[in-house]
Amino acid sequence: MHTRTARIAMAAAVVAATGVLTATFVSSGGKGTADAATELNQFVPIQQVQPNVRNPAPGAQASSGVFTVDCGTNGNGKFSPDNPVAQPGIKNGAEHLHDFIGNLAITTNSSDADLDASGTTCRNGDKSSYFWPVVRIDRTVRSGAEVARALSATTPMVTCPSVRNRLPAVPARARAAVDTRLASLDRVAAAADKRMAASKGRIDARLNASVLADLRTQRARLIKGISDDIAAAGGGRTSGLVSLVECDASYDGMHAGMRHSVAGVKAALAASAQIQCPTVRDKLPGVPAQAVGEVNRSLAELDRQLSEANERLITTRGQGGNNFVDNAILGPLKAKRTAVLDRIGIAISRNAARPQGLETLAGCTVTGQTEGDQNGGAATPSAPAALPDPQGPNLELPNNTGGVVRPASVLIEYRGNATSKVVPMPKFLRALTGDAKPTSRGPANARATWTCSGFTDRLADKYPICPKGSQVQRVQDFPGCWDGKNIDSTNHRDHLAFADAATGACKQGFAAIPQLRITISYDIPRDVQVKGQFALDSFPEEDHNPFSDHNDFINVNSAQTMQKIATCINKGKTCR
Repeated sequence: MHTRTARIAMAAAVVAATGVLTATFVSSGGKGTADAATELNQFVPIQQVQPNVRNPAPGAQASSGVFTVDCGTNGNGKFSPDNPVAQPGIKNGAEHLHDFIGNLAITTNSSDADLDASGTTCRNGDKSSYFWPVVRIDRTVRSGAEVARALSATTPMVTCPSVRNRLPAVPARARAAVDTRLASLDRVAAAADKRMAASKGRIDARLNASVLADLRTQRARLIKGISDDIAAAGGGRTSGLVSLVECDASYDGMHAGMRHSVAGVKAALAASAQIQCPTVRDKLPGVPAQAVGEVNRSLAELDRQLSEANERLITTRGQGGNNFVDNAILGPLKAKRTAVLDRIGIAISRNAARPQGLETLAGCTVTGQTEGDQNGGAATPSAPAALPDPQGPNLELPNNTGGVVRPASVLIEYRGNATSKVVPMPKFLRALTGDAKPTSRGPANARATWTCSGFTDRLADKYPICPKGSQVQRVQDFPGCWDGKNIDSTNHRDHLAFADAATGACKQGFAAIPQLRITISYDIPRDVQVKGQFALDSFPEEDHNPFSDHNDFINVNSAQTMQKIATCINKGKTCR
């Protein structure tokens, strides 16, 4: 691997007088020499962390069972910089690499139906998707100067999921109203960009929070209006649009100022190659009311065809010769898409002019050769420049370099509640834990996750240095309380809550559900730990902050399996 000047961890300090979170960089002064003291401030011997894990005492109605699921350790190599929960529809939305286990078809654009039809790595047939940022070992010199320079030249902006690309067929009677609201979405995002530009060259978490909260409110109103317009025109109620409300503070511009350790790498080496197809939903005119149902079924079929093709890329990796993907996957996919696009044209033409050019949307490409923009459709004023795909044998992205450490084991547990029985999780529930951006969004949702095997009575917000023979571990608990209604919310959090830390009870209006805990264990050489040479993939402004650890989940267990999980937990049993 080409040697490069690597990063030093970025520390975040809250300035109490102003409430502004300011990024502070500590470096070797650009001398290109290793400064262990500045690197090691992000590492801590686990013995120096005081026990801090407190489990509430179980009450009379406690549900004390545990249901364990074995989904492997990503042995099939499904890696992606997408985040289908927090950044749905945004290619490379995470800007860092995730391990994916469970659902084989999932991409940032997968529909619930696509997820439900997928294969899985889980032994019990669980099609849920579990994913988290990878850990890397990088033995090169670390200096924060490069990151500091990149930030100083960066104007933050917002990045938002595209709504145009995720809409169902829009009835002709609603087309004008929907287009007006889509234009308004563009305008409010552009206005948010102007507000965020005030913090060019620095990170202001308070400003970011204010901008994102205002933008969330406006987008929620406009997106609900789009849904209402479609329903009022006879298009039926839309689903899943709430997941597209939340935007994020983006420092994508930092990538341009960071050197990449791998140059000129062919797309064939990219991580978990994905098939990208031209979007169709945003190319359709208003659809005659008589054709809405048929067009929606055809759009769903196009989604499923793409998911099946992406799953085949994973399950057939290494098969065939150089032309295998073209002949066995892309060719048949184009033929199937051509037929469906023709059906859409015919359905519309029965009562209106047939849309022209749909046949040009049939051909698809593999990651790295994508036609059209990288966000999957029409660019918006808030769409940053496309990021590179993961490259090279180490699947690297700018500033996320070094060899990926594969987990030695992944333990997935569904656990009970200290005060009550649990109710089954709803299918397609979205959940996340931790915060990938505690520096740029503030640390309120961040969680300490780091520990060592044998020391799980304590969790650190720094990377652990473990005793000889002990594994580095990440213990990630998800919220265990549900609002009883929603599978997602505008900020991807409000529909769930953590139980009270002291009592274990859910807050009023929330019911206990099986609480997901994922424990990821790594065999990392002790000298690597002592020298501070392993780190978490992260967004550029976090610069491998260990407190940015996080995990995401979509429940695709069948209703029967989830009931089995809840019953096991409520009976106090240990099951798998």
